[in-house]
Amino acid sequence: MKKICVLAAMLSIAACTQPTDKVISTLEKAVAEGKVLYGHQDDLMYGHTWNANEDGDHSLERSDVKAVTGDYPAILGLELGDFELGAKKNLDGNDIDLTREAAIKHYQRGGIVTISWHPDNPVTGSDAWDLTGGNVVARILKGGDLHEMWMERMGRIADFLGSIKTPDGKPIPIIWRPWHEHTGSWFWWGWDFCSAEEYNALWILTYDFFVKERGLKNLIWAISPNGVDWWERWPERYPGDAYVDIVGLDMYCPTWMPQQEAIPYYIKNTRLLLESLQGFAKDHGKILAFTETGYEGLTYPTWWTEVLAAAIKDFPIAYLLTWRNTSEPGRRDVHFYAPFPGGPTENDFCEFIENNNILLLNDIK
Repeated sequence: MKKICVLAAMLSIAACTQPTDKVISTLEKAVAEGKVLYGHQDDLMYGHTWNANEDGDHSLERSDVKAVTGDYPAILGLELGDFELGAKKNLDGNDIDLTREAAIKHYQRGGIVTISWHPDNPVTGSDAWDLTGGNVVARILKGGDLHEMWMERMGRIADFLGSIKTPDGKPIPIIWRPWHEHTGSWFWWGWDFCSAEEYNALWILTYDFFVKERGLKNLIWAISPNGVDWWERWPERYPGDAYVDIVGLDMYCPTWMPQQEAIPYYIKNTRLLLESLQGFAKDHGKILAFTETGYEGLTYPTWWTEVLAAAIKDFPIAYLLTWRNTSEPGRRDVHFYAPFPGGPTENDFCEFIENNNILLLNDIK
């Protein structure tokens, strides 16, 4: 769908002409060399004991990953949920202007930015996890009674994505990941709440509005199915090769089962699903990624080297992204997915980076 730098590992970045080409070539080069870029959600926005939003810190120099390894993640994950409402803070308390600054800062440092979106339920006014209100997707598609209202919300997101530019006005490439985990049923656009035809129409509506109507050429479109239920049928909810650049897996190590069961469950099923996606990505000419993963609280001391490393071994994933480290006092000792100074897995993480061809920011410059 986009002009991709063919044989990117052999081409210089200077030869790329589209805003997205540099990112695509970096990802393809990593795959060709058997390496994986590491990403962390909200890495510059807050950490285990600090919060740039609350401190008014526009330097955006702090990072839990950098504090442990001496380097930033190669990929910074950010989130737009609630910005579609015109809110000044997203659902995790990140200031809208600081979110933009973080994307620009990370790109200027040589990194890659990926952005997810958990939009509120437009029927009920509650969050993305509110599953009430009937078939919400049908009501926001063309012909639905909430379509015009929804397009206004999409317009605010398009405005934000279009505002992520370098100081000289050049659009910054973004790995854009809307409507994720759609093969689960915990979001209002999930498996049980709309048909495959409606989901695909929602994706195409989003693509056509952002790309064709708003002219956003800086987006790399990533789709993120998840397992394990309904996995064999997930391609029904694939909008088509013209609308997707990256095929990724969202898969977490479960905390809802005993650890002695959760660890083998995660390794086994991650490998099964990545194997399936690897074949799909190859057949469709797409980049393969591990778009979300992690183990909340990192209570297994060698989770990185023994669990995650085993789960991804030998798969040609371009990058993996672990979720956020909240700074909320009541949750920060439970809700974290990346290492931090004094945390339970910082040494294991450094060993994982060192021994598994995992790339941080300075490795991709």
